[in-house]
Amino acid sequence: MKKFILINFYFLFFSLSKAQQSDSIIKILIVTAHPDDETGFAATVYKVTKELNGTADQCVITNGEGGYKYSTLSESYYDLKLTDEKIGRENLPRIRKQELMNAGKIIGMRNIFFLDQKDAHYGLDEHEPLDTTWNVSLVSTRLKEIMTKTKYDFVFCLLPTPETHAHHKAATLLALRTIQTLPEAQRPIILGVTGANKNDTTKYSFSQLKNYSESKVEGNAPMYFFDKSVKFGFKNALSYKIIVNWEIAEHKSQGTMQLAMNQGDLEQFWYFSLNGEKGKEKCKQFFEKLKVIPYQ
Repeated sequence: MKKFILINFYFLFFSLSKAQQSDSIIKILIVTAHPDDETGFAATVYKVTKELNGTADQCVITNGEGGYKYSTLSESYYDLKLTDEKIGRENLPRIRKQELMNAGKIIGMRNIFFLDQKDAHYGLDEHEPLDTTWNVSLVSTRLKEIMTKTKYDFVFCLLPTPETHAHHKAATLLALRTIQTLPEAQRPIILGVTGANKNDTTKYSFSQLKNYSESKVEGNAPMYFFDKSVKFGFKNALSYKIIVNWEIAEHKSQGTMQLAMNQGDLEQFWYFSLNGEKGKEKCKQFFEKLKVIPYQ
């Protein structure tokens, strides 16, 4: 009888320990419009998955077919006339999915959810994808399913600034709205991301996207950041920009993406007001962990 109780005690202790470890793992969901938008926070994601033993999943709303105009240099690589609209729209969804999976492996992505909405064209009016092109009901349902199945700590998206791509704005708005439908206790903290250089003399200000109260941020400025330019390694020759460059290089069909290599020192995170006050301490602790460099 004593042996039976002892075995059960160890089993219970082991189960509780595993559960506590699972609860302590940082879990991130990335919500983007296109299969390359994750490059904006690639260094932070790498830190989470490779150094903090966390997990990162990504939900990509469009199929990326609208990027055919930037595929000139990749035509010889893929042996396809991708700048021909018909050929590009037919082949880019498949190509860009593979590119993202390759890029995701570099930064430790666990799952990538493709929602395959049409990537019609570049524009600034978020009403085009929200009211016309995308099946918003389907996207919202899938986002809620994904967020409900995994209790994420954070959701990363691009800050919905007026001058950014309509698809970027729409993707972030749908992520914000989905979180608002979740019970308060199950809501992840959602952060909007921008890039910056440490020597920027002018500071960008943003309060919310006009007519969308859900996009309101605290303080009109980023509250947290990760410095991907921090130096380490032999003779301090390395930085996390190298990881971002690896990741960007996988998106070969989008020629202008490579121009972003070595650009920007900071991945800045803006705190959406709908998170409430209680999420700020959790964010503070998270970004303090990101500052630790584990390399000699």
